[in-house]
Amino acid sequence: MQQIEQEMITKIHIPRWNELPEIDLYLDQVVNYLEKYLAQYNVNKEDKIITKTMINNYVKLGIMPAPEKKKYSREHIAYLIVICVLKQVYSISDIGKLISLTIQYFELSKAYNRFCANLEVSVKNVFTRKEFPNTDKMTEEQYLLKNVVQSVADKVYVEFTFLNKDK
Repeated sequence: MQQIEQEMITKIHIPRWNELPEIDLYLDQVVNYLEKYLAQYNVNKEDKIITKTMINNYVKLGIMPAPEKKKYSREHIAYLIVICVLKQVYSISDIGKLISLTIQYFELSKAYNRFCANLEVSVKNVFTRKEFPNTDKMTEEQYLLKNVVQSVADKVYVEFTFLNKDK
């Protein structure tokens, strides 16, 4: 992998809860927002990260709450970021279960921020070949979250480094 690409990956940032839009967005705005922040995780550039149809399906399947008056809040965007990242590794059904399990133990904003931080650390560590720190001090729920995001980081690394060399 070229040095520039690796530096880009190791400097990733997913917006935290307080960085997500404070005002509600329409569906087109949500799609544009997610494309902006999640493009770094889209290894196959021909595939869309998110579409209006995908979002509608996630709502219909009960994976995320329905919009209010056709507007999507910070809560919706947090759900969608997590779904978009995890769908690279997990089925939509499994993602729904993982989200439900996580929000049983953590307030949504804290769970979301922890997810973002763990994912960033995992991706950086995978690309720089460092271990994930302090696993012995984690609760069972924190360890589950660590393993979930680590699987995404591992997949991104393998695809960028090995599977898409010729693209």
